[in-house]
Amino acid sequence: MTLPSNFQFSQVSLSDYADCPRRFQLRYVLEQEWPAVESEPLIERERLAELGRRFHRLVQQHVHGLPVEQLTRAAGADPDLARWWGNYLRLEIGGWKLEAGDASLPPDRRAEVALSVPFGAHRLVAKYDLLAMGDGRAVIVDWKTERKRPDRASLLRRLQTRVYRYVLAKSEPSLAPESIEMAYWFAEYPSEPEVLAYDSAQFADDEIYLYRLLSEIESRAEAVWPLTPDERQCRFCTYRSLCERGVVAGVLEEHELEVDLVISLEDVDEIAY
Repeated sequence: MTLPSNFQFSQVSLSDYADCPRRFQLRYVLEQEWPAVESEPLIERERLAELGRRFHRLVQQHVHGLPVEQLTRAAGADPDLARWWGNYLRLEIGGWKLEAGDASLPPDRRAEVALSVPFGAHRLVAKYDLLAMGDGRAVIVDWKTERKRPDRASLLRRLQTRVYRYVLAKSEPSLAPESIEMAYWFAEYPSEPEVLAYDSAQFADDEIYLYRLLSEIESRAEAVWPLTPDERQCRFCTYRSLCERGVVAGVLEEHELEVDLVISLEDVDEIAY
């Protein structure tokens, strides 16, 4: 296995490996271009992806102090975006609100910030939609614009949940894992956020799991890495025809669409530990 020396692992790349080792090999080791459509209808998926990016940008600008009136005008051109934005402005999660004067959320609030920590010979990076810290606490907030609301169990299994909480705890050794919360907020389900607490046992379990994935990746010596045994994964994979796992994209309504906003590290404040 050969990865560039500056390769940074993330929840996206680790999820690719956990879903299908062959997908990881094709995407990151071989850098194979194979632009098959992930889901149909393509135009609707592209529209939702673009709206997701615009929503994240609106929230980032709001957290950084731009006037609500100006941002509301920018959101008003699209009814879905306007609805999400209105839901955000009425936001309350786990007993705390996002208003700047609300002391129940830690006072140091940064949007679109990245943290990275050593991960074997590489680094593991987490890119946070909102990171609020202070008063001995830390709250990670992740905005979701996907159509379906995942249940709590699936959110706990997500590599994003594991990576985001682990990286924050690892990068802030003075902050006990028990002082960290992660909240998923769903623009389509504004009254149904999911707040996930953390503790030292989960931190230890995450570290073991993440390094096991890293060890597997680094020890792979096959010319062709194994394909996932779960062929349902292939319906929404860009490499399915290359792997002879079908040529027709999955149906958007059947896909738990989560737009992976690939934000360049040049676009966020990165703090390395």
